[in-house]
Amino acid sequence: MQAPHIDYTVHAPKAFQQLVQLSGQLYKGPLGLSLVELVSLRVSQLNGCVFCLDMHTEALRKAGVAQRKLDTVAAWRESPLFDDRERAALAWAEALNDLGQAAIPDQALQRLQAHFDEREVSELTFAVAAIRAWNMLNVGLRKPLPDVPYSADTGA
Repeated sequence: MQAPHIDYTVHAPKAFQQLVQLSGQLYKGPLGLSLVELVSLRVSQLNGCVFCLDMHTEALRKAGVAQRKLDTVAAWRESPLFDDRERAALAWAEALNDLGQAAIPDQALQRLQAHFDEREVSELTFAVAAIRAWNMLNVGLRKPLPDVPYSADTGA
C-alpha cells in the first residue's frame, strides 16, 4: 500500500511559491520553453515522476512538439529527431541527474559549451536543479497523477 500524499503546497506554501517562481523564470530565459520542457521531461523520466511526466508532455504537445519526438525522448541518443543542441542539453541533464552516483564527464560540459553560452549553461543547470526539486517533492510526497491531463492554464 502506498503512503498517503502530503500536500506540500499547503504545508510549505512560501517554499512552493519560490520554486514556482524559479521555474517560471527559466521559461522566460534564453533557453526557451521547449528546451526547458524537454530537459524537464527527460529528468522526470529518469526519476520516475508520473505527475511531471504528464505535465511536461502536455506542455510540449501544446508547444507544437511532434508526438513522435516525445515518444523517443527516452532514446534520444538513437533518435534522429533531436538536433545537436538538444542532444548536448539532454546529455548535460542526465549527467547532472546522476550527480552523486557518477562524476560529471569533462566532455559533457565541453560539448554543452559548443552549443550554449555561459548564461545558457547556467540557466540549463538551474533548469535541471529545479526539475529535480519538483521530482523529489512529487515522488517523495506521493503527488498523484491527476484525473485529467495537467493544464498550465489551470495549474492542475
